[in-house]
Amino acid sequence: MLVAAYPLAVGVVGLRRGFRMASFTVTTFIDRPPQDVFDFATNPAKAALWQSGTESSKWSSEGPVRVGSTLHGVGRLLGRELVIDAEITEWNPPDLWELKFSTGPMSVENSNRFESKDGGTQLIQHFQGEVGGFFKIAEGLAIKRVEKTIETDGKTLKKLLEAK
Repeated sequence: MLVAAYPLAVGVVGLRRGFRMASFTVTTFIDRPPQDVFDFATNPAKAALWQSGTESSKWSSEGPVRVGSTLHGVGRLLGRELVIDAEITEWNPPDLWELKFSTGPMSVENSNRFESKDGGTQLIQHFQGEVGGFFKIAEGLAIKRVEKTIETDGKTLKKLLEAK
């Protein structure tokens, strides 16, 4: 669902009426240097290779990637199509990238830390956001599904990068 930027993800300011805050963290160890993991995970062209909910993803802004750059993606959650537009709020290669999105039924932010550990990378993805719309009806299921998907996607990312 968009380069580590899932439709349920970190630090949303305030709750809107009818929305509920959800938060979780997923950690994955990848036996590759942080720069390698960062470069792959932040490349929208590679998102569909490791993010099962992503159908397409691309930069929607021009120029070098920086705070304020934007992404556009299309994904699926619980059988529903999600069109996602995200903005980079932190960009510090190869250590950190953060995204904020408020497209569709969820308002979310996602923080991705790439920490050097035991010769590899500890990828720490923190997600927090507000659930609304159709997903409000099935919020418990939606939250658990997204968390499970991100765990599985982390394993896929690990497998892809460690095979290189």
